[in-house]
Amino acid sequence: MLEFAVFDHLDTNGSPLGSFLDERLRLVDTIEQAGFAAYHVAEHHSSPLGMASSPSVFLSAAIQRTSRIKLGPLVYVLPLYHPLRVYEEVCMLDHLSRGRFMLGVGRGGALVEHQRYGIEPTNASAIYQEAFAVLMRAFETDVLNFEGKFFTFKDFVVQTKPYQLPHPPIWYGAPSPDAIAWAVPKAINVVSLGPSARAKAISDRYRKDWRELGRAESELPRIGITRHVVVAETDAQARQIARDAYPRWRAAMEFLWKRSGQDFLLKDIYPTDFEALQAIGHGIAGSPATVRDYIARLEREAGVNYVLCQMVFGDMNIGDATHSIKLFGKEVMPAFR
Repeated sequence: MLEFAVFDHLDTNGSPLGSFLDERLRLVDTIEQAGFAAYHVAEHHSSPLGMASSPSVFLSAAIQRTSRIKLGPLVYVLPLYHPLRVYEEVCMLDHLSRGRFMLGVGRGGALVEHQRYGIEPTNASAIYQEAFAVLMRAFETDVLNFEGKFFTFKDFVVQTKPYQLPHPPIWYGAPSPDAIAWAVPKAINVVSLGPSARAKAISDRYRKDWRELGRAESELPRIGITRHVVVAETDAQARQIARDAYPRWRAAMEFLWKRSGQDFLLKDIYPTDFEALQAIGHGIAGSPATVRDYIARLEREAGVNYVLCQMVFGDMNIGDATHSIKLFGKEVMPAFR
């Protein structure tokens, strides 16, 4: 069965921050009512791409407004955190949600943001690996001792454990098939963006390694892909909404690279206009029938079992986003159950 989630950068639409966050929190309730399995939020800093720069704070509010949907960061940018502090936040969020929390972790893709936090980009991967090791050790032990290059802890008494044992489901952004070898034995959920062919290679590798470990297909973790999705009554209406909303989101994506005088690394994945995005298959705007056909093709071509739909972005009117989400839940999702 194909599962669906919503992925949200929480990029600015120009509204005052309080109003913006209120709207997004109301939208999370709509997403739950529409039947989506989960809601994932990004983390960005010093950029219009991310108005929820503290995912934990935003998610704690979203948890209180929902009762079923799973929620989590995609991802916590671990080089920017004290690993034991984020561990304690994870435990709190997992208990507040009664086990609905998902733990996304990563180095972070926008190294220009790390620089603004005083993190040398060349150290980011090593800091991430060490922080992740600390995080996992805290889940496993009651007294943590750790000595590394960036973090050293002695006799840290672990007072809290998560609701979900041994830990919440872990999510990781997979850039290539070779990058997931470590994830398979740990049953880590993975997500990719960009070409379907790359997602298929990741999916094929994950499934192959999973089988070789003797594990059942029914227990396969989520293998996902992100796509911009807009649904309206007609193709023309949906495409107009997407065309109008996309440029502001795309400018927010490029903002810090452009400000730093660096080449935008994702320009081939995210072209400058929505028509080009749809032409290369990285998004869809259309009627429910058009979107159903697209999703069926995506499932077949990418080999995924989980689709993260980016359904509110840029200048999109909250009413259009709400209607799109409801239409997807009512007229697209049932075809894949």
